[in-house]
Amino acid sequence: MIKLEKRYDVIIVGTGVAGLNCALNVSPEKSVLVICKESPDKSDSYLAQGGICRLPEQDDYQCYFNDTMRAGHYENNPAAVDAMIRGSQEVIDDLIGYGVDFARNGDGSLAYTKEGGHSRPRICFHEDTTGREITTHLMSAARSRRNILIVPYITMLDIICDGSACYGIVARDGKNGRLYRLFADYTVLASGGVGGAFENSTNFRILTGDALAICMRHGIPVDHINYIQIHPTTLYTKKKGRRFLISESVRGEGAVLLDKNFKRFTDELQPRDIVTAAIRDRMTKDGTDFVWLDMRPIPREEIMNHFPGIVQHCLNEGYDVFRECIPVVPAQHYFMGGIRSDTKGATTMPRLYAVGETCCNGVHGKNRLASNSLLESLLFAKRAAQDINSGYSPIDMSAATAAEAALDLSKYSNPTRLLNEYRAEVRAEIARCAAAESKDGAN
Repeated sequence: MIKLEKRYDVIIVGTGVAGLNCALNVSPEKSVLVICKESPDKSDSYLAQGGICRLPEQDDYQCYFNDTMRAGHYENNPAAVDAMIRGSQEVIDDLIGYGVDFARNGDGSLAYTKEGGHSRPRICFHEDTTGREITTHLMSAARSRRNILIVPYITMLDIICDGSACYGIVARDGKNGRLYRLFADYTVLASGGVGGAFENSTNFRILTGDALAICMRHGIPVDHINYIQIHPTTLYTKKKGRRFLISESVRGEGAVLLDKNFKRFTDELQPRDIVTAAIRDRMTKDGTDFVWLDMRPIPREEIMNHFPGIVQHCLNEGYDVFRECIPVVPAQHYFMGGIRSDTKGATTMPRLYAVGETCCNGVHGKNRLASNSLLESLLFAKRAAQDINSGYSPIDMSAATAAEAALDLSKYSNPTRLLNEYRAEVRAEIARCAAAESKDGAN
């Protein structure tokens, strides 16, 4: 059993690509604690199928920028989009340096695939398990660092703060129930999205937006909390639990969507929200619970090489993608809103950072362009670590101790109830913001 120290230089909440890349870029002489609710592989980063964007050549910059802005309904933060695109080649180089094996062409150059909303192929990939490939290598690198401690089954219940700065977190050990109050010079929230708060989602059920609720309770701004992306194609099932994603790359390589009469009804390579709307409209008109996805236009060898995981999962569910269509339905997938942060990951509270899906720096606007998520998470997590390194200073221990003493420990006596309250608050705020936006749109 791992016993946690009272103080660390940096505490990171989350073991997805954002949390891991942040940890790997913190100065090696600093102690870094990385925690997660369950096992480290229970992150949506691990589940990512399609790939990760990279600017293939400088001539594509404006086109890539326009694609991202168009998908986001031009509500994106242009500075964040610019930083993401310009940093994309460095991110891929970093990943290759960690041993990530991206698909290659015959001449050894990176192979690119295309997804909805992209005007050209610019997505690096590893079969249909890109997220697992990246996360596994980052995890291996992090575990090899003497300054990084990764501890699973630790749930953040609160932050320690006094309104002027964050001094660490309150956390609970899920194995023995021990309550920790941990100090840190810097705290980084990289705890993922909100899918666990929805009935139908591609996300792990543990991702319920706790960090959002905690920030809201402490007056830390949360932006666009109702900007929820629905993925057009998840495998239809009546079973409960996480929905299995059918990667957008499948449509990028030639798969088509068909109605109940097996007639094509939309352009499959439009941005996700448009395809989702088309599917829902068709389901309503046809009176069905799903539409069909036909992968047979894709060459058999390409399907086997690029989508082996999808092929096997469909077989397990009784569908042979080489001989028949598969039923698909939209489901909650990604969160574009989140804790307000700048392009260096800093929130409005000193010493508190937010990166990855749990933050909102405006890069995605109202709708994320396919395969920008891993890139955004990795890039801005690295920038957060660099910002911490460049301006590093220790916390005021007298202020931190006073903030700890002011905690009402009775709030944490029933963690399950507290987490349910957080989930309910997030859902309520999503509904409130959605209603307000709908009312504004009607005026």
